[in-house]
Amino acid sequence: MTAAIEGAAGVVTLSRPRALNALTTAMRARIAEAFAAWARDPRVYAAVIVSATDRAFCAGGDVREMAECGRRDAGEARRLLAAEYSLNWQLDCFTKPTVSLIDGVVMGSGVGISLYGTHRVAGERYRFAMPETGIGLFPDDGVASVFARLPDAVGMYLALTGRSLGRADAYRLGLVTHCLPAGQFAEVLGALIEADPVDAVLDARHVGPGHAELEALQPAIARCFGGDSLEAIVGALEAERGAERVWAEGVLKDLGQRSPTSLKVTHRHVREARRLDLRATLAQDYRLACRFMLGHDFYEGVRATLIDRDHAPRWEPARLADVSDLKIQAYFAPLDAAELQLAPRSEMQAMR
Repeated sequence: MTAAIEGAAGVVTLSRPRALNALTTAMRARIAEAFAAWARDPRVYAAVIVSATDRAFCAGGDVREMAECGRRDAGEARRLLAAEYSLNWQLDCFTKPTVSLIDGVVMGSGVGISLYGTHRVAGERYRFAMPETGIGLFPDDGVASVFARLPDAVGMYLALTGRSLGRADAYRLGLVTHCLPAGQFAEVLGALIEADPVDAVLDARHVGPGHAELEALQPAIARCFGGDSLEAIVGALEAERGAERVWAEGVLKDLGQRSPTSLKVTHRHVREARRLDLRATLAQDYRLACRFMLGHDFYEGVRATLIDRDHAPRWEPARLADVSDLKIQAYFAPLDAAELQLAPRSEMQAMR
């Protein structure tokens, strides 16, 4: 990965093609360092995040690295989590235009480094997902704050199932701001290097994103995913009839493969994020992630998905019915002196 000033643009280039640009601790640190410098540098008009490979923008964080760290040193794992969520907040507080040019998959931490920029540009192969419940985690990086505010329980649906979106749905939901042919990304970057106005550059090249796959399902999603408990959601899916019955059966199958603990934590987290701003959501992300680092399911999810690749995780507990309210409450309990401390936005921006 590189981060360098090119003309009037600060350019982050993600370049781990074999890992689909999964973010390591070192990559996050370099991004944080670069954005701190660019915020104060009068030469920099805009920041741009691009991928050096056409296979992906960023497939998330390097969860193998995090799992190894969590097993080895819980204190170090907490430090890495704090740095990750502090970067999300830093990017949200950055006051200059930030343009992410996204083609291929953007998931997990890749969402976390792009979603808070001013401009999120989708190429033809754009696919968005937060699939963390499938590896024994929860959608973090502050994304619960965004999911909580999407219409008709779509955010809850995406958070629990980990299903992906194409660019038409992402544009309709506000997850991206512009849709362009990926072949024009280099042209856009060149214009920003020349300090051409961001809005004019992107607006002139925006194209209609096409058919939104999720739009027809939105009434069914609203019926099924607005419940005040996981049990209510499962019951609504089981009761679904008519044209959406096959869809509901597929969703139930997906949920049955995910960590029951992750599902219950995620459901509560998204609901609570309705009353939280991003800063408070990130603090809660940290609280939850620290608890997951001390548990079983995250390490089991990484084993099943990335190490043994048998895709047969043995969750503990294995059934939703066995995940007690007391267990979930423990995940959300304050960390007291160990809570994540993020400076208020006014202080972050006064440091520029």
